[in-house]
Amino acid sequence: MNSTLITVAPTGAEVDKREVPTLPVTLDELTAAAVACERAGAAVIHVHLRDEQALPTLDQGRLREAVAALREATDLVVQLSTGGAVTDAEEDRLRVLDAAPDMASCTMGTVNFGDGVFMNRWEFIVELHRRMRERAIVPEYELFDLGHLASLERLLDRHGLPYGDHVHVDFVLGVPGGAAGDAATVTAFAEAVRRHLPEGSTFAATGIGRTTLPVMLASLAHGGHLRVGMEDTVSFARRQPVTGNDQLVRRAAEASALAQRPAMSPKEARKLLGIRDAD
Repeated sequence: MNSTLITVAPTGAEVDKREVPTLPVTLDELTAAAVACERAGAAVIHVHLRDEQALPTLDQGRLREAVAALREATDLVVQLSTGGAVTDAEEDRLRVLDAAPDMASCTMGTVNFGDGVFMNRWEFIVELHRRMRERAIVPEYELFDLGHLASLERLLDRHGLPYGDHVHVDFVLGVPGGAAGDAATVTAFAEAVRRHLPEGSTFAATGIGRTTLPVMLASLAHGGHLRVGMEDTVSFARRQPVTGNDQLVRRAAEASALAQRPAMSPKEARKLLGIRDAD
């Protein structure tokens, strides 16, 4: 792989807008952040939405509006989160696919998530996988622990490859309750991907909070891709708040260039991931 796929996760469901005023929560803020991040080197945007009180929402109207606005303003691959907040119901999470994104996340197991529990039952995972394939939506399989990779291997063996036939996973590391966000963990995940997933599968890695940099550098060292954004960290350095998502994307692009794997364009990303109408 001679280039790096950079995904930006600009908002998430956990960060409080009152504490982090630069967090993009309105549609205008999200669109402006997307434009800036595309210029900085992002190819995919991982989207969580907020309501008028800046609280997480899976409102279908807002989802459709966001997909349309992002497609109008950018060439980014639009990936909606089916995770929502840890309190969201399964049916609401499944209905995210009705907004017809290019991609959607598919978390491969239940994990303790700070003080909460991020529930992902096997039957729910299978149904999410099935609906995405029916609707020509490419999944990003999110792995919070090494056992989630075994679940993905089981899913693919029993229910077939995803739409587009390309398997792409994201290691979400450093969540309290999940796998650690360090180089050794990235190595273990990367080696497991090569042993257990179909040939040609790709992976990205996300480091939460202060694990951002070690996870980023380790992923590049193993030939992996990157996810960055204010969903995952609101500190750029010690005592230095993030000024915007594009700041994080720019750093990821600079690190990728140093690794002699420059940031991939959205067009290249569509071909790699098997997005519908990629040509």
